[in-house]
Parts: sequence; structure tokens; C-alpha cells
Amino acid sequence: MTTAILEAKTTEFDVDDVEYLRHGDKPLLARVFKPRGAGPFPVLVECHGGAWCMSDRTTEKLRHQFMASHGIVSIALDFRSGNEDPYPASVQDINYAVRWAKHNARALKSRPDLIGLSGQSSGGHLAMLVAMRPHDPRYAAIALPAGSSAQDAPSSDASVRCVIMSWPVINPLSRYRHAKRAQMGATPPEWPKSIIARQDSYWRSEAAMEEGNPTLALERGEKVLTPPAIWFQGRGDNLHDYKDVESTFDGNEPQRFCANYRKAGGEIALDYVDMDRHAGSSPDLSKSGDMFGRMVAFVERHVRV
Repeated sequence: MTTAILEAKTTEFDVDDVEYLRHGDKPLLARVFKPRGAGPFPVLVECHGGAWCMSDRTTEKLRHQFMASHGIVSIALDFRSGNEDPYPASVQDINYAVRWAKHNARALKSRPDLIGLSGQSSGGHLAMLVAMRPHDPRYAAIALPAGSSAQDAPSSDASVRCVIMSWPVINPLSRYRHAKRAQMGATPPEWPKSIIARQDSYWRSEAAMEEGNPTLALERGEKVLTPPAIWFQGRGDNLHDYKDVESTFDGNEPQRFCANYRKAGGEIALDYVDMDRHAGSSPDLSKSGDMFGRMVAFVERHVRV
């Protein structure tokens, strides 16, 4: 095994929108940021944030550009929104996208064994959920085109080499109840209103929030995959870095998940970022310091060509 292609930095890349999936007359597009050169390059399939109901493939452009300029193919996905399609619709689309990327690895200047997942906020939750349960028949319900699996066996599952999460909503149930408690306070802030409404739209019930829950899946002892992972967390972020008062774990949700992930045999790092990350506003990724570089270094360690 040689070190990853990331050692050969590139500053030029191409950007294309491609249709990776269609539901009826509605196409789902992927914006592919692809380095110039022969490759093979590592690939990150990116799940955008937006409380499962907002945003699209265009929202994290700075990160995609940085990844591509440092030798990583970055695939920014559109997937079904929780405004119209509840859980597990978006999980199905992302599971399919991973298999699609493997099947099209040659055109992406990659290989099927060089695919990872990344995501921000609710997208971080989706990325980890897909990575932990790549063979779940509900999530893998959308078949690749006829003959795909026979032609390219690694394309038949959605397992990945690594996962990068940025302030993920790793425990949807605890975050929902965290928002409800904030809303019932003496001087409630504005942010719980939109959080609660969007979680209601996507999840439809607390039972679904409990089932599609990476933290609780680990605590239930489910047999899941645990690829190498990293959690980037902005400081002062009460929407993602808080203590679940219903849990006996002595720490906040990031520490709780990481402890359970390691207990299950996975390798995960929790990396705090010195950037503003406050409730009610999107992060300014241009002020994220060296976070993107640390993401590249993580891929370099865990995805080898």
C-alpha cells in the first residue's frame, strides 16, 4: 500500500452536475468536484445539513473546492427533503449514492474501495447512519441499474472507508427533547421553533428518532460497522454540544457518542474547532481555521491507494 494521492497536491479541478438518481419526474443531482490528473483519487460523498429539511448540494461550496484542490473528489448530493419525504427517504438516496459512486469509480478517477462519507449537522447524522448500516434492507431499497452488481461486485453495498462529521445531530431524539426543554423555559430563544418543526416534518415520531439514531444504536448493542471517523465540533454550539439530561453518561453528546463508538471497536477522533458555532445561525466556513486541512489529513491517513 502506498500513501494516498493527496501527497501530490493539485490546484485545478473541474465541476459538473450529474443526475445520479431519479424519483418519478424528479431528478436528484450530484455536483462533482473532480481534481485534474490521472488519479486514482479518494472520494467523499457529502451530505449537506439543514435539519433534514433545508439546503442542497450548493451550500458547502468552500469545503468542496478545498477538497478537490487537495486531491479529493468531492460529491455534493441533493437528496429528498424531509419537508416532503420523511425518514428513511434521504437515507435511501445517500445509500444509493455511495453505491453509485462505487459503480462509477473509474469515471470519477477513483476506485470502489476509496469511497468515504462526510456531512454537516443533520448531514453528519445521515453520513454516520449510512456508514453504520450499509446493508440495512430499508436503506438499500433502491437498486442500481440492472447488471451493475454483477459487473462490479464492490458496488453492491454502501460500506465506506471513513466518515467525516461536522457538528452532527448524532442523537436526533435527545436534540428534539433538548429543543423542547429550551422552548418551555422562562425566556425561550427563537431557535427551538424551527428545529422542532423540521424534526417533526422529517421524523414524524419520537419512535423514529429513537430508531434512526447512531448513538442509541450503539447503546442498544446493534451490530453495526464502525469505519474510522472524525467529529469536528465548533465551540459554544448549544445545538450539537450539550448534555442530555436524560442520559447517565457524564459528558456531552459528542463525548458520549465517541465513547460508545470506541466501545464498539471503532476508531474516532473528536476535534474541537475554534470558530463561532451558535444556535440560530449557519457557521461561516471561511473562518474555520485549518479545519479543511485537518479533514484532508484525516483522509490521507485512512484512504490509501
